[in-house]
Amino acid sequence: MEKERMSGEIERPEQAAPVLPVVNPAIEKTEPPKAGLHPAVYIATWISLSSSVILFNKWILHTADFKYPIFLTTWHLAFATLVTQIMARFTKTLDSRKKVPMTGRVYLRAIVPIGLFFSLSLICGNVTYLYLSVAFIQMLKATTPVAVLLATWGLGVAPPNMKTLGNVSIIVLGVVIASFGEIKFVLTGFLFQVGGIIFEAIRLTMVQRLLSSAEFKMDPLVSLYYFAPACAVMNGVIALVLEVPKMTGADFAKVGYATLLLNAFIAFALNVSVVFLIGKTSSLVLTLSGVLKDILLVIASIVVFGDPVSGLQFFGYSIALCGLIYYKLGADKIKEYLGDGQRAWADYGVRHPALRKLIVFGLVIFTVFIIFGGLGNAFPEYDPSQMAREKLGNMMGSTGDGA
Repeated sequence: MEKERMSGEIERPEQAAPVLPVVNPAIEKTEPPKAGLHPAVYIATWISLSSSVILFNKWILHTADFKYPIFLTTWHLAFATLVTQIMARFTKTLDSRKKVPMTGRVYLRAIVPIGLFFSLSLICGNVTYLYLSVAFIQMLKATTPVAVLLATWGLGVAPPNMKTLGNVSIIVLGVVIASFGEIKFVLTGFLFQVGGIIFEAIRLTMVQRLLSSAEFKMDPLVSLYYFAPACAVMNGVIALVLEVPKMTGADFAKVGYATLLLNAFIAFALNVSVVFLIGKTSSLVLTLSGVLKDILLVIASIVVFGDPVSGLQFFGYSIALCGLIYYKLGADKIKEYLGDGQRAWADYGVRHPALRKLIVFGLVIFTVFIIFGGLGNAFPEYDPSQMAREKLGNMMGSTGDGA
C-alpha cells in the first residue's frame, strides 16, 4: 500500500505538467509585438514641415513677390476649414470633438475672441516676412515664452513670480543683443513681429484658461476644427478691404495656383504632425524639437536666401537659446539630461569608435565653415559696435549727423 501511495505522489506532478504549455501559447498570441515608427521619425517630420512652411511663406511673399500676406493667411485657414470639415464627416480622426461641450454661446464667448488674436498673430507674422530675414524672425520668436509669462500674469491666469521673471530675462538680453547685431534691421518689420508675438502670447494664455477645465481638452487638430472657420472669416474681411482690390490675375499666375495649393497643404500637414508628435512623444519633446528647428532655420535662412547674419547676432541668439532651454527644463532636468547624454555618447564611442570620431570631425569642420567661411567673408565691413551706436541713436531720435 505504501508503494502505491508513493507511486501516486510521483504521478501527480506528471499529470499537472501538461497544463503549463497549454496556457503559455495563448498568452503569447494575445500580446504580439507592436510595430511602430521610431519617435525620431515624428520629430524629423514635424521639424521638416514646420521649417518648410516658414521658408515656403517667405519665398512666396518675398522672392515670388506675392505681397499679400493677409490673403495668404486667409487661404491657409480656408483650406484648413474645408479639410477639417471633410475629416469630421467622413473619418473618425476628429471624433474627440464630440466630448467637447461646444455650444453657440461658448463659441461666441470663447472661440471667437481666441480666433481674433490667432488671426492677428498670423497676419503680423506673415507681414513680417516682407521686411525681415527668416533668421532674425526666429531670433525674435525666442521671446515668445517671456510674452506668454507676462500675459498669464496680466490676465490673472498665474500669480507673478519674480524668480521666474529673472530666469527668463536672459532670453530678452540675448534677443536684444541679436537685434543690435541685425544687419538688415527694418523697424516696421520689427514692430510687426513684436505685435505678432504679443497677440500669440494673449491667444495662448486664453487657450490655457479655456482648457483649464477638463471638459474642454482639445488636441491641436480639434482646436483647428473650431478656430479655423472663425479666423478665416475675420481674415477674409480684412483681406477684402486691404488686399483683394489690389490683386490681379497676374499675381496668381506669377506664383502659380499649384504652388498656393501645395503651400496650404503643407501648412495643414504641419497641424497633423503636431498631433502625432505629442501623441507619440510628449509636449516636452515638442518644445526641445522647436529649439532645434529654430537653429536649423537660422542656418537654412543663410543657405537658401543668403540672409546675412553677424557674429554679434549669433552671440546674442546663443544666449537666448540657453535661457530658453533653462526656462523650459530647469537646472535639475538639464543636469539629468546632460548626464544621460554623456553616458549614451560614451557608450556609442565604445561600440562605434570610428563613427564617433567622424561625427566630431564633421561638426568641427561645419562650425569652422559657418563661422569663418560662411560668415567671415560675407561682412568684411561690418562693425558691430558702430552699428549698435547707430541703431541706438535712431531709437533715441538722433539723425546720425552729429551735433
